[in-house]
Amino acid sequence: MKIRKITCKGLRGATPEGGWSNELRPEDCVHTLVAVHTDTGHVGLGSVFTNDRLVQSALDVLKPLTDGESALEPERVSEKLHQHMFWLGRGGSITHAISGIDIALWDLLGQATGQSVGRLLGGRYIQRVQPYASLLMEEPLRMRERLLEVKRQGFRAFKIGWGPFGRKDARMDEAIVSAARDAIGPDCHLMVDAGGSDAYWSRGYKWAIQTARMLERYDVLWFEEALSPDALEDFIKLREHSPVPISGGEVLTRRQSFLPWLSQRAFDIVQPDVTKVGGLSEERRIAWMAQDFGVEFVPHGWNTAVGLAADLQLASAIPNTRFVEYLTGSPFIDEIVQEPWRLDSQGYLEIPQGPGLGLKLNLDAVAKYSGSLDWLEA
Repeated sequence: MKIRKITCKGLRGATPEGGWSNELRPEDCVHTLVAVHTDTGHVGLGSVFTNDRLVQSALDVLKPLTDGESALEPERVSEKLHQHMFWLGRGGSITHAISGIDIALWDLLGQATGQSVGRLLGGRYIQRVQPYASLLMEEPLRMRERLLEVKRQGFRAFKIGWGPFGRKDARMDEAIVSAARDAIGPDCHLMVDAGGSDAYWSRGYKWAIQTARMLERYDVLWFEEALSPDALEDFIKLREHSPVPISGGEVLTRRQSFLPWLSQRAFDIVQPDVTKVGGLSEERRIAWMAQDFGVEFVPHGWNTAVGLAADLQLASAIPNTRFVEYLTGSPFIDEIVQEPWRLDSQGYLEIPQGPGLGLKLNLDAVAKYSGSLDWLEA
């Protein structure tokens, strides 16, 4: 089975707000689907957390390296792409695009062998995993109402982030967290994401440690992106002294970028994003590395149904993975699949057992948000 062509299409029209200082509009494109077409007629699906114009440009650059390549050797092919792209920059849009290709190649290998990607990645340690509902922070009253609404959907773990948190004052921060804990009750998990990778994030170590002490009072499970994503030394100090676990890593790409953060104990929990970091091949190696350093692995997943499917498969293959992220209220998660995601009575998601990613697209919804289906056709 050989690669015949690789196509992509951006999703628009329902892009969710990101809480960014330069806020996203529904018509903006930050999520792009990738299709790897083969000479046997099989098509593998991937997802990229990048604008479609950047993905298409990257695919054009990568084309001489992918045309005619094996579609059944995802790890080797992806590493080949990484190795030959050093002169165009390691990380960034090229690596993001390789992420989508890699996910699609694992999907193809699963289709060809009749096995789930999780089994091919090393075996299924678990059959289901707990998704945490990922929501933007809002003013306390609206935050409470939104969480109650999502809790009624069956979620039992919640991450609130960005919005006004860390951007007004300490009283507002605590009021939001207090309202959140009150809404979900004492028996549900609560995580807090400051969004320190936002443009011109100005909060430093002293704010972060003071905020961590406040979060402890509300039994917060982890404190995410409390600092600028380049503040390695401050993260090391924060993780050592914070009373709540510290997490991060969603903006890092390739395993080499994670090594100093893991080896120097900057995180209690590491959160690579499969649609940015280099795909399943790269993220699996990061998860293994995290295990060696005693760091918990929780995949970051603010993306699409294809990205969520990839996260679920990898979660099944990494021992002790407790959570996957579920972006709530996004049609790119909920509408573009034939079979809607369903939580069980305990708030868990079953990990698909079918071949490949175990995902079938709702083509009508895909056409609605991508504008056409020609990129999926032979």
